[in-house]
Amino acid sequence: MIKASRIGHATFETPDIDRAVAYYTDVNGLVLHAREKGRAYLASKIGLLTVALEEGSEGKLKRLSFEVSPHADFADMARTLTADGIKSELRNDAMPGIGKLLAFEDPIGTTIELFTQWSYLGSHHQVFGAGPLKLGHLARSVEDPRAMAEFYSRVLGFRVSDWIGDGFVFLRCNPDHHTVNFFRSSKGASKAKMHHIAFELKDFAHMQDACELLALNKISINWGPVRHGPGHNVAIYHRNADDQIVEFYIELDQMKDEALGYFDPRPWHRDTPQRPKNWDGEATRDIWGPPPTPDFLRGP
Repeated sequence: MIKASRIGHATFETPDIDRAVAYYTDVNGLVLHAREKGRAYLASKIGLLTVALEEGSEGKLKRLSFEVSPHADFADMARTLTADGIKSELRNDAMPGIGKLLAFEDPIGTTIELFTQWSYLGSHHQVFGAGPLKLGHLARSVEDPRAMAEFYSRVLGFRVSDWIGDGFVFLRCNPDHHTVNFFRSSKGASKAKMHHIAFELKDFAHMQDACELLALNKISINWGPVRHGPGHNVAIYHRNADDQIVEFYIELDQMKDEALGYFDPRPWHRDTPQRPKNWDGEATRDIWGPPPTPDFLRGP
């Protein structure tokens, strides 16, 4: 089995690359590592490639990458995918800090890129924006969350952390409670879309600074601060230059020993111990905080 170990970088198409770069550097707090015709590459302040931007007709997610074991063999992974009826392609696209990539499509047409080798793009960068530590997770609205959970579990070794009813699943590939989320799209939605992208901050003081920064840039917080139930992260949400929802979060649940079967104990847990479960889809799940605003609820 192919086993993803962490989310790498997300590649977005954007109709205005200058505006998108300005958001990710001045507000989000990433570092512009390289810029070429129609493309830009942004790293976190600790030097991880985090977001790639490409000029296009609309703002949308194009590709999502995951790191696998440095000992993984690309030919073996390709054969595994072929045996599952999945076409793949070995690429060397000269992505900054990333070696070869094995690319294939998931069931909703997003290109997934697997990599084994990477390097830091500098370190200890001074940033102007919020300055997240890492890209943490990405959520998408889909027709069939259960089918997506089955695919990511079977093909990439993800494990289910929690469900909300039968329409919202949280999947992990490392101790973090979730790396990818899938929830059932609203009736009439024409296609699968990214719902939000999430970046991890250090602590509550870091989050407070991010709130002040958003206010100074006249960017509304459309949900939060809120302590969620599933994952128990404290989160704030806003929209970026391409009208995509961006989450900043801290204190996400950790499962550091799979054999124990429960998340690292925390004082805000209502279940003791807190184990993966199916949360009531109708009840209030958040521990505290305001409800989402209409701007958040209008979705992607």
